[in-house]
Amino acid sequence: MKNILYQESIVEIKHLFHIMKITALILFIFAGTAFATETYSQTMKVTVVADKISTDKVIHEIEKQTDYLFVYKVNEVNLKRTVQVNAENKPVAEVLNKVFEGTDIYYAMEGKNIMLMSRAKEIASVQQAENKVKGVVKDTNGEPIIGANITIKGQSIGTITDIDGQFVLNAPADGVLQITYIGYISQEVNIANKKELIITLKEDTQALDEVVIVGFGTQKKVNLTGSIGIATAKELESRPVTSAVQALQGLVPGLQISTNTGELDKTANINIRGTGTISEGSSGAPLILIDGMEGDLNTVNPQDIENISVLKDAAASSIYGSRAPFGVILVTTKSGSKGKTSVNYNNSFRVSTPVNMPEMMDSYSFANFMNSGSLNQGGGLIFTEALMQDMLNWQDAGGGSTGGVNASSNGQWGKPEYDPFTTAWANTDWYDEVYKSSTFSQEHNVSLNGGNESISYYTSFNYLDQGGLLKAGDDGLHRYNVTAKINSNLTKWLKFNYSTRFTRNDVWRPTSFNSSFYDQLGRATWPNMPVKDPNGYYTNNGWTNPVQNLVEGGNRNAQTDRLYLQTSLVIEPIKNWFTHVEFNYSIMNSSIKETSIPTYNHDVKGNVINTNGTSYLYQDQTKENFLNLNIYSEYSRSFNQTHNTKIMFGFQTEDMRQEFSSTKKYGVMMGDMPYFDITTGLDGQGNAKATEATGYGRRWKTAGFFGRMNYDYMGRYLAEVNMRYDGSSRFRRGSRWQWSPSFSLGWNIAQESFWSSFTNVANALKLRISYGELGNQNTTVWYPTYRNMTLKSSNGGWLQNDVKPNTAEVGDLVSNSLTWEKVRTWDAGLDYGFFNNRLTGSFDYYIRYTDGMVGLAPELPSTLGTAAPKTNNCNLRTNGWELSIGWRDRLKNGLGYSVNLTLSDAETIVTSYPSNSTNTIGLNKYVKGREIGEIWGLETIGIAKSENEMQAHLASLLNGGQDAIGSKWSAGDIMYRDLNGDGKISKSASTLDDHGDLKVIGNSTPRYFFGIDLNADWKGFDIRVFFQGVMKRDFWGTDNFCGYLFGTYGSKNMWATRGLKEHEDYFRAEDTGLSGRIIPANLDAYYPRPIFTDGGKNQEIQTRYLQDASYIRLKNFQLGYTLPSKWIQKIGLTRCRFFISGENLWTGTSLSSLFDPETISGGNGGNTYPLSNTWSFGLSLTL
Repeated sequence: MKNILYQESIVEIKHLFHIMKITALILFIFAGTAFATETYSQTMKVTVVADKISTDKVIHEIEKQTDYLFVYKVNEVNLKRTVQVNAENKPVAEVLNKVFEGTDIYYAMEGKNIMLMSRAKEIASVQQAENKVKGVVKDTNGEPIIGANITIKGQSIGTITDIDGQFVLNAPADGVLQITYIGYISQEVNIANKKELIITLKEDTQALDEVVIVGFGTQKKVNLTGSIGIATAKELESRPVTSAVQALQGLVPGLQISTNTGELDKTANINIRGTGTISEGSSGAPLILIDGMEGDLNTVNPQDIENISVLKDAAASSIYGSRAPFGVILVTTKSGSKGKTSVNYNNSFRVSTPVNMPEMMDSYSFANFMNSGSLNQGGGLIFTEALMQDMLNWQDAGGGSTGGVNASSNGQWGKPEYDPFTTAWANTDWYDEVYKSSTFSQEHNVSLNGGNESISYYTSFNYLDQGGLLKAGDDGLHRYNVTAKINSNLTKWLKFNYSTRFTRNDVWRPTSFNSSFYDQLGRATWPNMPVKDPNGYYTNNGWTNPVQNLVEGGNRNAQTDRLYLQTSLVIEPIKNWFTHVEFNYSIMNSSIKETSIPTYNHDVKGNVINTNGTSYLYQDQTKENFLNLNIYSEYSRSFNQTHNTKIMFGFQTEDMRQEFSSTKKYGVMMGDMPYFDITTGLDGQGNAKATEATGYGRRWKTAGFFGRMNYDYMGRYLAEVNMRYDGSSRFRRGSRWQWSPSFSLGWNIAQESFWSSFTNVANALKLRISYGELGNQNTTVWYPTYRNMTLKSSNGGWLQNDVKPNTAEVGDLVSNSLTWEKVRTWDAGLDYGFFNNRLTGSFDYYIRYTDGMVGLAPELPSTLGTAAPKTNNCNLRTNGWELSIGWRDRLKNGLGYSVNLTLSDAETIVTSYPSNSTNTIGLNKYVKGREIGEIWGLETIGIAKSENEMQAHLASLLNGGQDAIGSKWSAGDIMYRDLNGDGKISKSASTLDDHGDLKVIGNSTPRYFFGIDLNADWKGFDIRVFFQGVMKRDFWGTDNFCGYLFGTYGSKNMWATRGLKEHEDYFRAEDTGLSGRIIPANLDAYYPRPIFTDGGKNQEIQTRYLQDASYIRLKNFQLGYTLPSKWIQKIGLTRCRFFISGENLWTGTSLSSLFDPETISGGNGGNTYPLSNTWSFGLSLTL
């Protein structure tokens, strides 16, 4: 079966690549056609034959036969002169040279503009230098503006800027110049006796009618009534990140992006406006659409992104129905534009170093730490004084991680006579053995775009080679992206668009680099244990060696291919009535190949000690096919330019199919040749071991009818209504369909007549309010309303005819009333712009209700024989707000700068959770009426510095002291505060009504997400400084959190101990260690005394060790320089920019140095793969 599936996949992949080849061929045929058209336009030929013809008629004829436009000043250029022209199929330049031969008129060609100028007028202006004013007009990017109108206020005298944006004008010394140009804000400049002026025109955003991508269409930003955030290509460019998701962090208020590891095969978590659901299996992630099609933002080439719209409230996202209850991220990628063919190449070369790398104690310090833990427990010394002296001698001699272990009499290192854990004297920093100090990466991107009036095209190729941080073994990522787009105007009423994207992700790492790795790193790797034996061979020290496992234990390779095919027709049978037909299809093929190879020790002679370990080869394949069809029609009409309406209605359907199969076979013969045909099917002892095979197929479908109506009155009063009727195959008949209505209203106050006197200060001010309801069908449970039956082959625990029989397992009961989870959202917002939009921003306040989440039902009698069915019985309420504010301006010296701030917060309350009927409190517990993420703990007084202090504290607690928490209290232990005054320290029943001395000491939910974006540019230089962070977050972890934080792990024995540099700050009532290398007493320690087994009493959740995970991080720094156009045009370039960029350069936090604020919840108790500090160097070229 596996081979059949594999062969089918190979055939399909070959077919897909055949499609891609044809697509690429068609694309480049169109590209070549457009390129040829542009080349032809540059060498355009005309025919003008006449004995006597005026110069202006010649110019008119050239404009008629070509796309050229002549620009000149009527009062300076004489075009009435008659000339004789005999030009048949001659280049335009040749004709103009003939027409103006012997005159003072000369011309300059810039694109499709031809500037005519008079030398005589220039000479005359030089002769009148005492009244001459020179100047240059540029845009905010420093590029010259050609053809800008320059007039003297109150007079008819004027001129226009030439090809370099320059002008010369005779004007009074105390006069005022008026500068105008289409698409830019007009400006008045006082001459004030100046002879030279530098004038910068700013884009008029109102004149340009800035539009925003919304669901199934676009809207003018000024007319938006929903809550939508925007990120642009400029904000994403040149960031040395692996994916576009990482570059979005902190840019859009309310968009929360977090990661808990730096591993290359893990992706960031995305949510909009905080926790949306706690329903079992439900996803609170937003819907991500790339050019209107669902996709993975982590695989998109960041260089292809044009802009990103984040639809945050229900009114904005309800048009997408049950797939988008928690918002939508709309990614629009770049398309071709008419004009000459443009080729862009950019690269970056990156050097990354790990952030916040832990450092281990030296072996001697660790030995004293361990001895203290044992003595405090009532035991003896773990490490003898003689052994500790060996450790010191080893360190003094420069010894490291190789050697430092005894040999047993049987010729083996360490065991059986010497346990390396307690007898070795090496000095190893295991983190330094696992991770590199730096790694190299590179990225290259090439894009091509262009076109003409009929067709435009865009294509790009991106390659990312991301190096991993593992020194032991190897990890890394290769990503390939190919994109091709064609947009064609087939007729005046019909447009055709086609695009295809292919991505391949290759990620590799050692097999043992899995979830258990971080439990072993530190706990199974004490500093006194060697990585290699004295002969230089890896040794497992009698248990395991994580470094050896990474290097020799096999590798895991994952490859994911995604192919997206999109085609659409846009039909406009009558003006302003558009019908869209969109067909989207994607295929995802993912495969994993993993080998596990046993590792062995060597004896003192260097011979392998074969323990007959078992090896295996595992391989799986996942295939997904996604089909999406959208058909919608929209019509807009304005009545007397007062009442503006737009209506849209449509249909959408989706079909998702997934297949999975896996095979695991034992007995790998050659580790570097992982193929099933060279595996034996035997375990390490030579016994037959059955091959394991699994597989399944899944499918769901949705259908939806939707509509939207927009109305505005003179741009002042705005209204929008959305309606969607959704059906999902995941729900049974009777509860399969769901209505999703929404409405929103807006008031453009700045458009009112009474506001006219304020427009010089507040030119934009808009109030909006919205409400919407959506269902949620996003769940990891593919069939939540159906009772499943699992079929397994040869799985029985008995034999029939010497063969294990097949089995069937019936799933848990399913309630017949189980239905949609529902989300309701209210949103009120304010958008503003002051001082000619130099100061802009928005503020939103929202309330979101999530009702009917799936939770555990109240318990039923045990005689039922199965778990009670889950029901829609859990509810949440989220209150939040978002603020964005930005200032941008350009000074008279040409310095442009901007400051942008985003800040958001969300608080989620559980309003119903019947399965916790006793209101039990604790980590990750949901309690009705309480905020999600509450951390209940004890209040710490401090560490008792003496026995007398501890006894005095216990004596003050008359009704039991701290006995409910632990026993054998002494100096160096924690003293807790009696908050309820009952004379004892206890947690009572740990319920909301009976919690003893527990109180809410913090909350693990991140609060007050912020981003600070500072930008400046001047004369080709540009700089960006971007900070991102969280202003409030408390943290207390689970799993091995206490072991990683304290070194000794609560009630665990000595084998759960870790020894990191931070753990050296533990309580010591007396000096310890050997003579000459004394470790002094430490009464003001951060950590309590270490204790094995009985140490949990000092590691209760408490105020002293609650971690403050708030932070501010310098997320990105960029410095770039764009070479002047006049320098690079000589070598055929239109733009050349050099840049240096840094990521994760600095972090400000009060968190323990053991943790990183972003990854504290990852790995094993916060012990995780580090993030990277990355410096990138590169350039961007445009031809």
